[in-house]
Amino acid sequence: MKTILNIIWLVLCGFWMFLGYLVAGVILCIFIITIPWGIASFRIGAYALWPFGRTIVSKPNAGTGSVIGNVIWIIFAGWWLALGHITTGIALCITIIGIPFGIANFKMVPIALVPLGKDIVPTSSLRAGQQPLIEL
Repeated sequence: MKTILNIIWLVLCGFWMFLGYLVAGVILCIFIITIPWGIASFRIGAYALWPFGRTIVSKPNAGTGSVIGNVIWIIFAGWWLALGHITTGIALCITIIGIPFGIANFKMVPIALVPLGKDIVPTSSLRAGQQPLIEL
């Protein structure tokens, strides 16, 4: 079922969201100092391309550096990537078939805004008691 959902997702919006993250990552990698944010953009782009069967969890060792990095991310790329998820989610919710995918887009807004301090893991590898931040 995850594969079918991922294929439909890929056709409806996953590819376009992936391209948005790819463009953001390339732009951020042009400037040497923003390479860590570019790598984060590529990581989230891969998640936006094929999200079902994976989830987002908080890194236990994330600290002040992640908070500062997230503020910089919001300024340079996060707000317009989140806006892309919101716009795509609204467009998908217009049709009955697209509603679950629109909701999945809305669930990806937090990771688009604040990606640092988060990790993308397969849902099968969650440890006992570990709660996912986003469940797709």
